[in-house]
Amino acid sequence: MVEILAYALGIMYSPGPLNLLSLNAGLNGQIRSTLHFCIGVGCGMLLLFLVFGFTGAWLASPRFQLLISAGGSLYIAYLAYKIGRDSVKSATGPVAQTNSKKIKLNFISGLTMQLLNPKSFIVILPIVTVQFPAAQISGGSIILWSLLLSSMAFGAPGSYLLMGARLGKLIRQPRFFRLLNLGMSLLLFYVAAEIGYSYVYLQLV
Repeated sequence: MVEILAYALGIMYSPGPLNLLSLNAGLNGQIRSTLHFCIGVGCGMLLLFLVFGFTGAWLASPRFQLLISAGGSLYIAYLAYKIGRDSVKSATGPVAQTNSKKIKLNFISGLTMQLLNPKSFIVILPIVTVQFPAAQISGGSIILWSLLLSSMAFGAPGSYLLMGARLGKLIRQPRFFRLLNLGMSLLLFYVAAEIGYSYVYLQLV
């Protein structure tokens, strides 16, 4: 059972679109509002674990994953565009003053992004199809494990949010805020392109 936690920890807490967005929100001082985003991420993971935990992997057809990956890639690219555009437009004052008005990370966006995140299936499918049966986890135990693993999913963007908040307190000059946000935007564009290439393009060719 330790293997399940170790695997989930390694995947969930590595840099990804949800964690990068939370880091960016922390940099811009959006702590309280982004906590709802983190809750949405956790609820999305809980929903996926319950669905696939009780039905198995038969829902995860290649066509289904292809549509999810395409939607997730486009949504991440859209958010990256908004962050980059607002950073460039911000000529004076901290970036937080512009981004806080335009980049809204709430419960619905967290839930949506988790459901559209191909990384979610990288976490879930090996656990529910291999590790759960190997550990004889079934019935009500699936619910308990789903709650535990979804709380880890909440903690992943939450920890990045706190790291961003800590770093944001150390930076006071608007110029550095703009550079950090532009860097975050480029990273998100890279993630969107990588998802689009690996999970959409290579599946079509």
